[in-house]
Amino acid sequence: MPRTKQRTPDLRDRLLQVAVETLSNEGVAGFTTRKVAQHAATSTPAVYELFGDKAGLVREIFFEGFRMLGRRLDGVEPTDDPRADIVRLVEAYRRFIVENPVLADVMFTRPFADFDPGPDELAAGRDVRELIVEHVRRCIDARLFTGDATDIAHVIVSLTQGLAGAETAQRLGTSNASVNRRWRLGIESLLDGLGARHASS
Repeated sequence: MPRTKQRTPDLRDRLLQVAVETLSNEGVAGFTTRKVAQHAATSTPAVYELFGDKAGLVREIFFEGFRMLGRRLDGVEPTDDPRADIVRLVEAYRRFIVENPVLADVMFTRPFADFDPGPDELAAGRDVRELIVEHVRRCIDARLFTGDATDIAHVIVSLTQGLAGAETAQRLGTSNASVNRRWRLGIESLLDGLGARHASS
C-alpha cells in the first residue's frame, strides 16, 4: 500500500487516532513519531508538518484525551438522584483511567520531558471540571452536601484519580471484589462525610 502523501485534515485526524493507539500499545518509552507514521502508513515528515514536532503531537494527544474523557462523562445522564449520579460519574471517570492508563498519565502527569503543559493545556480539562461541578451543585441544591461546589469537585476528582491510579498499578487489591469494595469505601465515605457536614450545620 503506497504511503499517503497529502497533508490533509483527514490525515491529521487519522494520525492523531493512530498516535493515541500507539501510545497505548507502546507506552511512553516506546512512543516515537516514526512509529506513529509507520502505523498510519505515512511519512515522519508528514507528522512533523502537521504537528510541528513530537511535543506538538503529544500536545494534541493531551487535548484528545480530555475530549475522550468529556464524551465518556457526558454519557452519564442526570436522574432525580443527584448523589447516585455522582457515583455513576465517578465510575465513568474510573473506567476511563483504568482502560486508558498511559493516556491518563499524559493528561494528569508529566511523562514526556519535552512536553510541558502551558495555560492552554491546563485549561483543556475545563469542560470536564465544569460538568463535575454542576453535578456537585445539584447535590448542594438538594441539601445532600454542604460546601463550595468547586472545592468538593476537586476533592472528588483527586480521590477518583488516586484510586484509579492505585487500581491500575494493582495496589488496590488482588481480586475484583476487593478492588470494588475499596472503591465503595472511599467514595461512599467521602459522600457520607459531605452529607454529615450538612446535617450538623
